[in-house]
Amino acid sequence: MRTIFEKTGQFVINVVDWFYFPFLHFLPREIFRYAATGGANTLFDITLYFIFYRYIIKMQIIELGFVAISPHIAAFLLVFPITFSTGFFLAKYVTFTSSELKGRIQLFRYLLTVGGSIVLNYVFLKFFVEYCGLYATLSKILTTLLVIVYSYLAQRYFTFKTGKKLLAMRTKS
Repeated sequence: MRTIFEKTGQFVINVVDWFYFPFLHFLPREIFRYAATGGANTLFDITLYFIFYRYIIKMQIIELGFVAISPHIAAFLLVFPITFSTGFFLAKYVTFTSSELKGRIQLFRYLLTVGGSIVLNYVFLKFFVEYCGLYATLSKILTTLLVIVYSYLAQRYFTFKTGKKLLAMRTKS
């Protein structure tokens, strides 16, 4: 299975890098790959969110008996496992390929950083929809833009940090 992921990742790298030439002189390849794959996953996330919110949940409150979940939060909770998986795959096999950490450590750290993203998503969605009165899809877009900055920094400097960088940090302290 790992071989399939690696080959698929290499195919995606080849496709993304084909578009890299115009950005060669002012944007590092890793940031370009993160922007391309993160942008594609974000577009996928927003599209799924819209479909789930509008057509599956039908903008209705989800009653579970012990709790009622607002439609914008329910859509987020249903879409999350899908885009979590695609996001990890793209980060591990396309963007941050130089990381020497074991896959299970990366996955655990990715889960932690995504946990932070979930909290930020929840807080911002609640704020934009319920306090600012914005449409749910527009709120999701604004929320996503804010969470992207956190996500890149957390993934770059924590989740997929290379062993060499970890060693350099340990020797400095």
